[in-house]
Amino acid sequence: MSKFKLPIQYKFTLIIAIINIVIFSIVYIYLKDNLQSSTYNRIKNTLSREGLLARSYLENQYSPSLSIEKTDKIIDQIGKDLDLRVTFIDAKGRVLGDSELSGKELDQMENHLYRPEVQQALKGGRGESRRFSTTLQHDMLYMAYPVGKEKRQGVIRLAVSLKEIKVVVYQLRKLLNVSFVIAFIFSVLIGFIASFYISTPLKKISDIAKRIAGGDYLKRSNISTGDEIQELSNSINYMSDQIKERISEIETNRSRFEAILLSMFEGVVVIDNSGSVRLMNDALKRLLDVSENPLGKRPLEVIRNIEIQEIADKVLNLRRDVESLEIHILQPLEKTLQVHATSVVKDNELLGAVLVFHDITELRRLENIRKDFVANVSHELRTPITNIKGFSETLLEGALEDKENAKDFVKTINADSNRLAQLVEDLLDLSKIESGKVSLDLSSCEIKDIVDRVVTSFKKKAGECKIGIKIDILKNLPKVCVDEKSIVQVFLNLIDNAIKYNKDGGFVKISAKEKDNFIEVSVSDSGIGIPSEDLPRIFERFYRVDKARSRELGGTGLGLSIAKHLIQSHKGQITVQSELGQGTTFVFTLPKA
Repeated sequence: MSKFKLPIQYKFTLIIAIINIVIFSIVYIYLKDNLQSSTYNRIKNTLSREGLLARSYLENQYSPSLSIEKTDKIIDQIGKDLDLRVTFIDAKGRVLGDSELSGKELDQMENHLYRPEVQQALKGGRGESRRFSTTLQHDMLYMAYPVGKEKRQGVIRLAVSLKEIKVVVYQLRKLLNVSFVIAFIFSVLIGFIASFYISTPLKKISDIAKRIAGGDYLKRSNISTGDEIQELSNSINYMSDQIKERISEIETNRSRFEAILLSMFEGVVVIDNSGSVRLMNDALKRLLDVSENPLGKRPLEVIRNIEIQEIADKVLNLRRDVESLEIHILQPLEKTLQVHATSVVKDNELLGAVLVFHDITELRRLENIRKDFVANVSHELRTPITNIKGFSETLLEGALEDKENAKDFVKTINADSNRLAQLVEDLLDLSKIESGKVSLDLSSCEIKDIVDRVVTSFKKKAGECKIGIKIDILKNLPKVCVDEKSIVQVFLNLIDNAIKYNKDGGFVKISAKEKDNFIEVSVSDSGIGIPSEDLPRIFERFYRVDKARSRELGGTGLGLSIAKHLIQSHKGQITVQSELGQGTTFVFTLPKA
């Protein structure tokens, strides 16, 4: 729930209103107290002067021999002239006259000797007292003076009501209340207008600041008030320019950084200090077949590999510089990945981690091929060398005298020497082809003529094995642009294998057809076929499906590998299709002339 926000214009107005209330309250209290005091002093001074006049008049008119009635008449006359209540009290406290009472009522009045003002007058020359009159129900001011110059004959007392003070205060309150309301409304109105004038540019600056916060750096604050608000406006403009410049610089650096990461051949994933993915480049998405949006998720939720999650957690928790791990994944394809992970720390604060993925599948495959190659070469060399060494040692030890056996030994030595020579020859050819050092002598050739010559060289061997060879190639087929010697070698390898691994009474079929810009050639046989698990590796060096039979039939195990590289050097492709016990078909393409 959002808090209520009071606009600054109303805050200014409220402050002005509160100030006015405080000022008017102080003024009211001050005027009230001063007016009460001044009114009381005025009444007091007036009563003092009138008391002296009343005493002087009474001393001239009064004598102790006068009766109470005459004395009361004198007092009544004084009270009438002064419009005040006047009382004459003798030295014993008896009331001898009162301007508001008759003669009979005077007899009933209580003794006034101990009234404060009477006591003060008898002792000091003037008595004064202010008290609440229970008879009149309001405050009264009493002032008494002694009568008699030589001997105290009594005290003349004047009484005046202080209701006037209440009336004055009431009139003042009424006047001040009206004045206060009018002044308050006027001042608040003036304050509202003034606050509107002050707050309007501030609102504009606030709106501009919000737009700047929203990314609109083109909006400018053009306020010319000649005061601090204008300085604030200029500061906002300067801040906008600085923020725009800094953000532009940050975005440029960020774009450059992201472009580098996203364009890297290696897979890269960046995670924050909470372990959530902040960036994953396209190379890694393709490598791991990531189709969903990885942002904000943990690596395990995206990659589904516990080892990757563990190495990410390790560098985040332990702040290791570099952690390396080799992992194997099965989806979408079986791959071997080298993962390097490092934490990102700045000013001793952990910001996150970066994981870099290297696809070393091919490297590991080549290492395995190299290992297999060394093992296979060693194995292929060991048998003929062992035979040559064994038979030669036998001959040296005396078998030369046995002419019949010596001749067989020499034939074996010669056959194994030829086998070694062929193996070395094939290795050299394969090395040259793979390194690209073989220069092709391209020319326009009839594919049928090449096939006919190769098939002719196999007629004797095919006849011995009772294998029929069929050529299904049209005479008007377009020519191919190839190195004839290389293509002859391809056909020799394929047809030789088709005869070796065929069944008695089987067949070999060679066909060709036009396909786009290539001639597609097929070499099929009705032989023993190749198991499906061996098909992906059939073109590897020294790879044999039936190793025992392969060595029995001769060959180096490099023929299909050489054929593959020769076809690829002609910008063609070679594939194999086979079913165990149903035969094999090799298909390759050659460019048209």
